[in-house]
Amino acid sequence: MKTFCGRANPTTGALDWVEESEEYDYHQEIARSCYADMLHDHDRNEKYYQGIRAAVARVRARGEKVVVLDIGTGTGLLSMMAVTAGADLCYAVEVFKPMADAAQCIVEKNGFSDKIKIINKHSTEVTVGPDGDMQMRANVLVTELFDTELIGEGALPSYEHAHHNLVQEGCEAVPHRATVYAQLVESDLLWSWAQLQPMDVDGTRLVPPPAVGRCAGAHSVCDIQLSQVPAHSFTPLGPLCTMFSVDFSKPVSSASQCHSARFAAQSSGRAQVVLSWWDIDMDPGGTIVCTMAPSWTYPQPDMAPWRDHWMQSVYFLPVERRVTEGEDLTLTVCHDDYSLWFSMQKHSQQDAETEAPPCRPCCTCQAHLVWTRPRFGELNDSHRTESYVSALRSVLKADSVCLGVSDGSLLPVFAHMLGAKKVFSLENSRMSKQVIEQVLEANSMTGGVQLLEIRPDQLTSSDLGGEQISVLMGEPYFSTSLLPWHSLFFWYCRTALAGLLQPGATILPCSASLHIVAVEFQDLWRIRAPCGTCEGFDVRPMDEMVQKSLDFRESREAEPHPLWEYPCRALTPPTAAMTFDFTQCVSQQPITSQGSLPFTRSGCCHGVVLWMEYQLTDDITVSMGLSGPIGEQGECEWKRHRKQGVFFFRSPWESSGDGRASVSYSLTFEPSLGDIKMEFTAESL
Repeated sequence: MKTFCGRANPTTGALDWVEESEEYDYHQEIARSCYADMLHDHDRNEKYYQGIRAAVARVRARGEKVVVLDIGTGTGLLSMMAVTAGADLCYAVEVFKPMADAAQCIVEKNGFSDKIKIINKHSTEVTVGPDGDMQMRANVLVTELFDTELIGEGALPSYEHAHHNLVQEGCEAVPHRATVYAQLVESDLLWSWAQLQPMDVDGTRLVPPPAVGRCAGAHSVCDIQLSQVPAHSFTPLGPLCTMFSVDFSKPVSSASQCHSARFAAQSSGRAQVVLSWWDIDMDPGGTIVCTMAPSWTYPQPDMAPWRDHWMQSVYFLPVERRVTEGEDLTLTVCHDDYSLWFSMQKHSQQDAETEAPPCRPCCTCQAHLVWTRPRFGELNDSHRTESYVSALRSVLKADSVCLGVSDGSLLPVFAHMLGAKKVFSLENSRMSKQVIEQVLEANSMTGGVQLLEIRPDQLTSSDLGGEQISVLMGEPYFSTSLLPWHSLFFWYCRTALAGLLQPGATILPCSASLHIVAVEFQDLWRIRAPCGTCEGFDVRPMDEMVQKSLDFRESREAEPHPLWEYPCRALTPPTAAMTFDFTQCVSQQPITSQGSLPFTRSGCCHGVVLWMEYQLTDDITVSMGLSGPIGEQGECEWKRHRKQGVFFFRSPWESSGDGRASVSYSLTFEPSLGDIKMEFTAESL
């Protein structure tokens, strides 16, 4: 049965009716849900297998029949490990039906269907008894319910229910316990993702609204590959603290709790950020440990296992506070059933300050709801700001009438500060409008920019007070953009506004170009690589499901990734593959581009990276991809505040780097769809 769903097109802005297929949706979700990453995580799988074998052996040593409950079985891998280790029966619970179906197929192909029962339910709906899903309570509890924040997937409520209803008292648990660690640091880099910083605009200081500085920010965790945050970009203010542990072999509570660690400050500085990660002990003795610690904590960083399904967490303190070396501090973590938050107390202050439990962060200024953390970082990028200010300075005149088209942008504020006659700004939401109003008020510029909560195609001359636009400007940045070319929405806005532009009006940026380069990923390739077998078990049925999605994507789709977190090497020179002229209206005909990228470095080519660069003026360009030249060995540095597009190849291509092989490309931009269709082929001379 075909169904249709209305979706706002992020590039054209139009409401598109998209045909939905249940099968397609399932394939897409499975393909992007990190199952491949987990199956390629040898460290994780090996530690689980060791822990499961040890738990089964302990139950066997007591002379008991081994009954395993595997909650969140996914592919069924841990259940197959348990049966291989000697379990008599395993109940494998998986709530996501397509994944449960894949697990059933995998279990059958491996010959375990007589000992593994797949239960397609949420674990809290599973029943025990003669007519229930389980005939008896389990004496071994195996789970993989964790996320980067440990408890964000509902691990605590699931464990709480399981101990009350599904497992025996004193059961063995794999993992046996989890421990959360945290470290207080100062970091201008990380703090720039939490608070708007003062900035210089042509000699005038633009300050953030006081309400933003007082706001505790968004409560959600910032999960990143902390291994890619250079150690020199932060200063530890205290030791790595053990915050709390959870023993999964005993009844677990999902009630809110707080835990504290007291220490003396190791150095003076500004307490801003908490870095956090966890590890899990697979056995009671803590001899089998799987840790999420970033690579720079290892004596040999190259030995750290890589994974994307579990990363590290960054938490921002409610306010920045200065501490002095030797000062007595307490770091407190609180959690509910799904999330964590941190606070810091000084013991040199009044006791009243430390008595009240820290409140869960909640944005009160609206800026943290309008701007994402990467967007905060982008707004705080002084080099980027200077590029836009320089470009505006070169085009603005005393009689300029400016219109800004971007979401929650400061460009209209800059234009006013640089002396434009009138400045208007289109805002996509009431909340975004109110945030910019706060900026204007904080800098005594109320009325300096007229904010209009109107769609570009609905704007009229009367909204502009009869004025015609002499400078149309954008970053471009839109909150709905996922892939780099979605920001071409600016081009569609420019087209809708054509009747309001003065003859010869300045368009800033005047053009955009789509750049591409073929790369070898250090690790990211794992998230799309076929698994085949894992720890000796055949998981090809899941690969077949994912491959259906890959077949669809390879002929047409890229996906967004923040590549600063995922090291890669360029195997070909980067090239501008397609250009979009914003001084003209959107083309009615498709824009096509064909060419080839010669392999100039040896390596294993996993795919192509795509990004946008904007020509603000004839001599000022800003990149949303590479942040500098490619290194001699192909090292790439990527902009931290925008995601790049990645087109993964179904199978990697080997390159000798002698220039005799290349990647040919064919790109087609469809104006009616606002999308780019792409095909890539390996060729040899």
